[in-house]
Order: sequence, then structure tokens, then C-alpha cells
Amino acid sequence: MEFFVKYIFDPFFAHPILNLLVVFYKLFLFIKLPGAFGFAIIALTVAVRMLFQPFFQKQIETAKKMQELKPHLDNLNSKHKNDKKQLQAEQLKLYQQHGINPTSGCLVMIIQLPVFIALYNTLNLFLLNGQAEKTIDSINKVLYFSALKIDSINSWFFGLDLVKTPKQAGDWYYLLIPLITGLLQYFQAKVSMPQTTGKEVVKFDDKGKKIESQGDFQKAMNTQMKYMFPVMIGWFSYTLPIGLALYWNIFSIMGIMQYKKVNGKLKIK
Repeated sequence: MEFFVKYIFDPFFAHPILNLLVVFYKLFLFIKLPGAFGFAIIALTVAVRMLFQPFFQKQIETAKKMQELKPHLDNLNSKHKNDKKQLQAEQLKLYQQHGINPTSGCLVMIIQLPVFIALYNTLNLFLLNGQAEKTIDSINKVLYFSALKIDSINSWFFGLDLVKTPKQAGDWYYLLIPLITGLLQYFQAKVSMPQTTGKEVVKFDDKGKKIESQGDFQKAMNTQMKYMFPVMIGWFSYTLPIGLALYWNIFSIMGIMQYKKVNGKLKIK
């Protein structure tokens, strides 16, 4: 594991992201932009989001198409409820007809994961350790160019210290951060979920027992994503430095905007 982190993960993921963050920070310092470090985090978040834009676009389009195919999938579930093998074959055929890969969402997450971990570690390195001399030295050692080397970090951003956590800050307005973070996550989950129309028909078998469908499991998952996940993210942003919440919130806002844009365009014929 140590070999992987030292010779693969850090050089190919963590160090490039760290260098990009410092580039943005030095640039905003050069133009004398107040809150340079906060804007550097925002710029880095946008850059990472744009890097994965094609993957996010495909994932969102797939989710939208899956939503619009739901009536067809429900018909297949009803028609082949006693033949699982035939049901899977018909579902696969339907997906192929509409150019859908149901596993694409998992692939996007796998591709993103190393970059997200590296971004988290990079921000953590700055934010949790502040302006400690040892931390600055360790950052400077992995910068690609001597011109990027830093002496300190000014972590203030619009009256908030990005190094502090809302839990330890002491001032009431810091508590707005986890609230905002949780709400943004809720809205992102809401716009990304299938929108139901009309009343769902509950079906029963010959013995009067309710037929469980894939939709029942999906409903349970959607409920957790819509309510439990925002609470969890809000708690994390309460206990972690505000700079990390800033990254998460910008990512959420861009996700909401993209879902809104795609949902207004795609239609299954």
C-alpha cells in the first residue's frame, strides 16, 4: 500500500492537483484578489468538474433515459415476472435499443474516485495544518517549478477562516455552512432522481400477495439518497474545515445546473 501511494497515487493524482491549486492561488495573489485561497479552491473544483464533464454528461443522460424508460421496464417486469432469465434478456435488449449502459454510473464513480481522494488529501494538507512551517516545506518539495513555492497561506475568505471547522469556530454564522451544504446536497439528489407521474399501480399475484418490483428497492435507495445522504454530508461539513465544504458546495451547484439542463432536453421516443 505504501508503495502504491508513494510511487503511483501521489505522483499521478495528488501532486498534479496540489500543483494546480498552488497555480490558482499564486495567480489570484498576483492580481491581488481578496480571498485568493478560497477562489483557488473554487477554481480547482471547477477545473476538476470540467475535466470529468464528458463522464458526468453521459451519466446524467443515462439516468434521464432510464427514468423515461421506466414504463417500458414496468411492462417487462409484469410480462416476465415468472421468468427472470427472459426478463433480463428483454431488459438488456431494451437498453441496447436506446444506447444505454446501466453500469456506466459505476464506471464514472470508479474513474472519479482517485481524483476525488487526491483532491481531498490536497485540501486537507493545506487546511488542517494551516501555515505550519513543516507543512509548507512538504508542499514546496512536490511543486513542479520553483516559482510556485509558497511561504504561507492566508486562509480567510469573506470573513470565514477556511482552516476552521464550524464545530470549533465558536461563531454562530459558521453553523450556516453545514446547513447550506446539506441543503445543496438535498437539491442535487432531488433533481437527479426519477420524477414519477400519476399514481403507481400496485400489482398482486394469484394468491393476493403484493408483487415486489425493482421499483420498490429503487424507492428505498432514493429515500436514503434524498434525506440520509444530505444529513451525513452536512455532519461532515460540521466537523471538517470549511475549505472542504466550499469544494463540495461548488461541485453540488455545478451538478444541479447540469441536471437541470439535461433534464430539459432529453426525450425517449
